[in-house]
Amino acid sequence: MIIPAVDTPTPGARDGITIRGPVAGTGSPDARDPLGLLDLFGDGFVWDPYPWLEALRTQAPVFQDPGTGLWLVSRHRDIRRVLLDPAAFRPDNAQHAVTPLPAAVLRVLARARFKLPPALANNGTASHAGLRRVVTRFFNAQRVAAAVPVIERIAGELLDTARARINAGDEYDLFASFAQVLPCRVLMELLGIESVDPATLIRWSDASLELFWGRPALPRQLELAESVGEFHQWLTATVRSGKAASDSFIGALARHRLPDGTLLDPQTAVGVCFFVFIAGQSTTGQLIATVLRRALTEPGMWPRVAQEADGAEAWVEEVLRREPPVTTWRRVTARGVELGGVEVPAGAQLLLMLMGSGSDPEVFADPERMCPHRANIRHHLAFGAGRHRCPGASLARTEAAVALRAAARTLPQARLAEGETEPPMLGLLSFRAPLRVAVTGG
Repeated sequence: MIIPAVDTPTPGARDGITIRGPVAGTGSPDARDPLGLLDLFGDGFVWDPYPWLEALRTQAPVFQDPGTGLWLVSRHRDIRRVLLDPAAFRPDNAQHAVTPLPAAVLRVLARARFKLPPALANNGTASHAGLRRVVTRFFNAQRVAAAVPVIERIAGELLDTARARINAGDEYDLFASFAQVLPCRVLMELLGIESVDPATLIRWSDASLELFWGRPALPRQLELAESVGEFHQWLTATVRSGKAASDSFIGALARHRLPDGTLLDPQTAVGVCFFVFIAGQSTTGQLIATVLRRALTEPGMWPRVAQEADGAEAWVEEVLRREPPVTTWRRVTARGVELGGVEVPAGAQLLLMLMGSGSDPEVFADPERMCPHRANIRHHLAFGAGRHRCPGASLARTEAAVALRAAARTLPQARLAEGETEPPMLGLLSFRAPLRVAVTGG
């Protein structure tokens, strides 16, 4: 079905999704009413969510946000409980549009025959396990290890251009020209995608994230819906063409049989591809951008990740704990349940605050401090947990570490360009990252 909107509309919607920096009066909660000013799309929350996340965790660990109607779950132990109990907390709403889609936008999607049946993240049916096995075969540890030379080659090509520009005295944006492009090109090679160029796939993926996880105004929604429709039409034509190699990702989906023995229908195959193609490159690009920026701002970290054998891997893991690109995820209660001491009704839309869980002092000592090589670092929930844990976690970790190490070695003198203390930020319901990492060599 077409992705529906959540039941409660967001009042006071603000155009656009990029945030340049903190706005006076919205940077942190009011001590007298810590959650009264909470706006999940507001400048203060997007730019610096940590004070809000701490207020939620300590004062209202299960809190119904009046702006969205979502029940915000912020403690690590409660989020983990939800993720590990898919019978009580279903994934059906994981890909719902957070902003209601008006009739004009739905008509644009309908003309493109846009439909996403339950496939991966939003699939709580018996078909999920088999579909997940198809995906994990292409992203398991062995395949990822074998792909490292591919990642290194593409990273090297992209960074050669960056080095030439920086050596010429120019500023260079490592987000648009490196962090975004690297995972897209890697994914295309790993999955055998040749019928579209990386820039188009990036545009389609970004449009999908903004339309379904953002708060755009109607004119922008209409623009985005056109791009999303193009994306879906291309996926549908690619899946239905029958030209995919048998050992390719789409070829594997074409051969897959559901629990009842029937072949996977094309619409569900398209739904799998829609999720994998976005998660496999957009969110990984966001992770790489955050990893690069945080390494450039942490004293001594840039040369350290270039020199230490596992320095880049350790830094990536710590960034995943503290500042993951996927900041929240959704579930819906199958029945009334007690969660965190609060009675939550059946059908409640839950928003799991993954980003805040990485700073829960019950799990992580001194959580505000960036501390690579923490003993319990893998206890973070940046990739989820349980049967819906991100199947591309190994690839994302590897790409981010290779990208960071290669950038630090190729651009040893790189530093953030002047005025880059407040870059524009991606501020969607479930996704957050810097949208620019401008560097110079001076």
